[in-house]
Amino acid sequence: MRTLVLNAGYEPLAIVSFKRALVLVMNQKATIIAADADHPVWAAAGAWDRPSVIILRTYVRIPSGRHVPVSRRGVLRRDNNRCGYCGGTANTIDHVMPRSRGGKDSWENLMACCLRCNNLKGDRTPAEMGWNLRMTPRPPHGHGWLIRGVERALPDWEEYLAPAA
Repeated sequence: MRTLVLNAGYEPLAIVSFKRALVLVMNQKATIIAADADHPVWAAAGAWDRPSVIILRTYVRIPSGRHVPVSRRGVLRRDNNRCGYCGGTANTIDHVMPRSRGGKDSWENLMACCLRCNNLKGDRTPAEMGWNLRMTPRPPHGHGWLIRGVERALPDWEEYLAPAA
């Protein structure tokens, strides 16, 4: 079971195990907002509700320079598994400016691509192929990208994640 941790201002911070969440609650650093009462955690001193959402009692400052690291899975997720050239189902990624010509592994240069388009394009730019990009590659933004595990959100989390989207 996973637990959503909210900052004191109700913005999502992280997803932790329910054990870590209980430790934060027991040490009075957090308060349970939503819990799974059907599956309590039993201890020598009694039973605790298994936390689903907790909120920290003090505000934690988040560095403004937080960015999402580039990954193959992230590029496919950002582009909705759609090829940036033909719109088909993407199963690989492509460098818009090929690496052999100085293209970097960055959010602005990587795009989801189907195998057919990737093989046709090869070591050329889309302009040389006469192709247009269906979307401009950009870095992803929002709490859903900064917090790992939000893509498999529990129903209890919806009301806390919706304002962040």
